[in-house]
Amino acid sequence: MTLIDDYLARTPRSRALFERATGSLPGGSTRTTVYTAPYPPYVEAGSGIRIRDVDGNEYRDFLGNYTALVLGHAHPVVVAAVEAQVRRGSAFAAPTELEVELAEEIKRRVPSIERLRFTSSGTEATMFAIRAARAFTRRPLVARFERAYHGTHDLMMAGSQGIPDVMSGLIVDLPWGDAEALEAVLRGREHELAAIIIEPVQGAGGVRAAEPAFLRFLRDFVDRVGALLIFDEIISFRVGRGGAQGRFGVRPDLTTLGKIIGGGYPLSAFGGREDVMAVYDARRQGAISHGGTYNGSPVAAAAGLATLRQLDDATYERLERLGERLGAAIRSEVATIGVDVRVEVVGSLFQVFRGQGATAFATGVAGGPTLFLGLLLEGFYLAPRGMGAIPAIATETDVDELAAAVGRALVTLERAEAADRAERVPEPTPA
Repeated sequence: MTLIDDYLARTPRSRALFERATGSLPGGSTRTTVYTAPYPPYVEAGSGIRIRDVDGNEYRDFLGNYTALVLGHAHPVVVAAVEAQVRRGSAFAAPTELEVELAEEIKRRVPSIERLRFTSSGTEATMFAIRAARAFTRRPLVARFERAYHGTHDLMMAGSQGIPDVMSGLIVDLPWGDAEALEAVLRGREHELAAIIIEPVQGAGGVRAAEPAFLRFLRDFVDRVGALLIFDEIISFRVGRGGAQGRFGVRPDLTTLGKIIGGGYPLSAFGGREDVMAVYDARRQGAISHGGTYNGSPVAAAAGLATLRQLDDATYERLERLGERLGAAIRSEVATIGVDVRVEVVGSLFQVFRGQGATAFATGVAGGPTLFLGLLLEGFYLAPRGMGAIPAIATETDVDELAAAVGRALVTLERAEAADRAERVPEPTPA
């Protein structure tokens, strides 16, 4: 039985749901990143580190909704906070004390954030941060880095289908980690530059951490040309109490946050220097309008506060140790079995690559076997591209067993690919 045959046999209800879903939802879901061939498992419940699909299969979840659930699923403290708030009301056309408390908690952790505003998604957070930078500098151009992901608004998706060509003239792609090449790309356009936006630890780019020296160069460069520096920490905020900027010691002008600050609910934020964020101050004439029915949702704010208050220094230190342990264990496994694999780890974030020169596992549309599929059959859930995040409730045993499962899945995958290649070898032509 092949990997795909085994998966099909174990997930008949997921298959039926997928086929049903395609009648209403393009691709069977409302989130492109959760698709993987032949279809993703449909999940019905989660508790702690484990999730269960509609067929009753259990997986240890080392993705946590793409890094958002740092405490795992249905954490009792978060559940209690949400239940209490829901009983008081779920949404109001008015501010609440909870959004103030969450803002103050974020400010305590991230000194560069002097003022902030909440949104419902990371896409909105980067969109409004960029808008603030343009309004403050009165310049149009934004620079981002290769392999970056900053959401799906038009500017950040320039060059994609459905985006007018004019947007491509407002964005510049920069080489990662190369100061000299960056200056060459922007030479002559410095006076147009409103901001450089960077993930100090790339997520979709493969858990790639910027060198602190390069971040310091960016800080100096934007100061020199009169632009702003934006750190997209929607994913990287979980690598330390003060996020990646606290870890690397570089202060941006603006920061975007999401994922863990919502505790599993839709909530993101953007903030930074008081003078820059003043462009959104409704008390000022000509302030930028910033609405959103669920901005600062009290339910999400309650979940976010409960989550952040669980993340003390001891928790981050433990996550750091678990990350180091996982990286070492995977490297040991692949060295033993002789498979060409690389693993990157930053705090509790990690990425597994097949091949030293690989950038990430592609999800694609092909129906062939993948590491993701192999790990599902081993009882572990990662991103289809090989990215994962260690939850605070994980144990050393969980980490060790994941590393062993990666080794077994890679061996199985190599065998499956070898068999597939053998089947595709043409029969020799008779003489």
